[in-house]
Amino acid sequence: MQLTHRHDWSLTPSEAIALQQRMRREVIADQPLDVDTVRLVAGVDVSVRENVSQAAVVVLRFPELTVVETVLAAAPTPLPYIPGLLSFREGPVLEAAFGKLQHRPDVFIFDGMGIAHPRRLGIASHMGLWLGLPTIGCGKTRLCGRHAEVGPDKGDAAPLIDRGETIGVALRTRAGTNPVFISPGHLCDLPSAVELVLRTTPKFRLPEPIRAAHKAAGAVAAQDR
Repeated sequence: MQLTHRHDWSLTPSEAIALQQRMRREVIADQPLDVDTVRLVAGVDVSVRENVSQAAVVVLRFPELTVVETVLAAAPTPLPYIPGLLSFREGPVLEAAFGKLQHRPDVFIFDGMGIAHPRRLGIASHMGLWLGLPTIGCGKTRLCGRHAEVGPDKGDAAPLIDRGETIGVALRTRAGTNPVFISPGHLCDLPSAVELVLRTTPKFRLPEPIRAAHKAAGAVAAQDR
């Protein structure tokens, strides 16, 4: 699968922040996605062990949620974790993994943020601009913004607000578990993102595409220890 190489990854933190400020203007986060037309959905995750990043992209049929393809890539981890700059830590190895895909997913769900980010360019939004395809951010912990209490049942949600702007939702995907934080990445709006996440989360807290990618990335990292 081809993607557009937008920029070099070797940037200082200040250069990376300046780039985010420029690229955020290109993100389209209000375009509805017709979930009923989705046939292939990909989960994206990166596992880091002993300064080696292992990326996994797992493509599943939708709505069956059966695995079609799994691609992996490994590379030295270029940066320590810096809040708000995750895409510069994981982007290089993800670029390598995306380049191996034989199938073209209709939408990608990232283990990370979309526009629910201080500069509105989390990893799902950032890599969405490289992919030129719809992307969704699904974070396990809140990076920025505030929300009201989320109801106890699956599907309950509360808007995630930052500086007066709705940047996502805190979404209960399973009763009795903590909510996840959903936001549009690129070429997708918030209602569509929530709908797809709920429809790909039949049993557990995390969507099945992310669970599959997390398992694949973690298994490879463990084997390499």
